[in-house]
Amino acid sequence: MNRSEFLNRLREALENDLGGSAVQEHILYYDEYIRNEIRNGKTEREVLDMLGDPWIIAKTIIAAGGNAATQENSSWSYDTGDEEKRNNKSRGDMIAHILGIDTWWKKILFFLGVILVILVIFAVITGIVRLLLPIVIPLLFILLFIRIFGRRN
Repeated sequence: MNRSEFLNRLREALENDLGGSAVQEHILYYDEYIRNEIRNGKTEREVLDMLGDPWIIAKTIIAAGGNAATQENSSWSYDTGDEEKRNNKSRGDMIAHILGIDTWWKKILFFLGVILVILVIFAVITGIVRLLLPIVIPLLFILLFIRIFGRRN
């Protein structure tokens, strides 16, 4: 895929959910971004590989309310080439992107998975306590008995 194919796919993905001016703004943004990265010494293929699938970018833009390229804290900027600007994403966004948690049902499944792990850990701990309790309680009574009657002698 080349730059124009990437931008056309991005345009197609955005057109159904965003207005014409917002779509054009994003297309211009990514076109300028690709051109800047090429000017900074990267090949077109490297830049497009780094950006990834235009459909996923479009889903992210749409989920962000259509203004992902214009947000102040956006991970991409027109004057890119500065690695620090690309690393400005919040941890939550990064984790969601890495894990592919980009839809509501994936977020619910992730949340349920976390709860399941917590419940399993709780069950293991309570199981260990239930196994040790019959041993520990008599030992405590014996120690208490020795302490009480050991002082009288």
